Amino acid sequence: MPEGKKADPGGHSHVSPVVKGFAGSIGGVAEACCLQPMDVIKTRLQLDKAGKYHGIVHCGRTIASEEGVKALWKGLTPFATHLTLKYALRMGSNSIYSGALRDSEGKLTDGRRMLAGFMAGITEALIIVTPFEVVKIRLQQQRGLSKEGLKYKGPIHCAATVLREEGLRGMWSGATPTILRNGTNQMCLFWAKNNTDKFLWDKHEGDGKMLTPGQSMTSGFLAALLGPIATGPFDVAKTRLMAQTKTSGGVRYTGFFDALRRIPAEEGVRAMWKGLLPRLLRIPPGQAIVWAVSDQITGYFEQQALLKASGGLAA
Repeated sequence: MPEGKKADPGGHSHVSPVVKGFAGSIGGVAEACCLQPMDVIKTRLQLDKAGKYHGIVHCGRTIASEEGVKALWKGLTPFATHLTLKYALRMGSNSIYSGALRDSEGKLTDGRRMLAGFMAGITEALIIVTPFEVVKIRLQQQRGLSKEGLKYKGPIHCAATVLREEGLRGMWSGATPTILRNGTNQMCLFWAKNNTDKFLWDKHEGDGKMLTPGQSMTSGFLAALLGPIATGPFDVAKTRLMAQTKTSGGVRYTGFFDALRRIPAEEGVRAMWKGLLPRLLRIPPGQAIVWAVSDQITGYFEQQALLKASGGLAA
């Protein structure tokens, strides 16, 4: 941070939405490669109505022993692509919404920061998350590794099959709970990350202070704990709706609210938080990785912008 430059608690970032989007996409690639097995386990647990799996470790061991270790990375291609695009859109759109919601002095209240995060979550849910997660979940729920015995041979074949058999709406199965889940998640995330940075490290948006990767990972991890707990029912309903395919007898869940009603009625209230532990083991570490990468990129450009501005003033 240039000498004499004071942190402004209500100040705004000097980094463009494009740079923030790029930083988020790079962080998304790193997260996908590291944490895909936990996402596969989470999906299998959420779809396990017969009680085949007895927890995270048992689920992982069962998948590896029955289908091979490679099965723990099922759906990696759509997952990595999905995260890359999702984080680019999330970080970039949040920057745009935050800029639009600032007051005449460039300040952003906590309430408006949460609104910007919620809007960013809705944007990513509609444009990126829903269709990619439909493909990912359809691939992850399949048993075995031999393509000959699988209905979906890969991401492109899966998308084409869903479109052919279920129409365009099939690619947006579970859109409503996805919107509610992602909107709430990002509302919590951006608010918590900003306030955690201020509380732990005295880092204020736009002040040019560069956090260490360890500091960014700590803030990202803590900020991401709240969302999965708050959105558990949305995520379970989303997974069930995305996994079901149309048959001659129709579908099990007719929609989001039907799923919210039937799942606890048939399986108990705790079923609405199935897969919560693997989500907590995946999402906070994932956000720790994403923010460790993206904060370094945005911090560098933020410092360069401040140095350029101070040089221009001096001139």
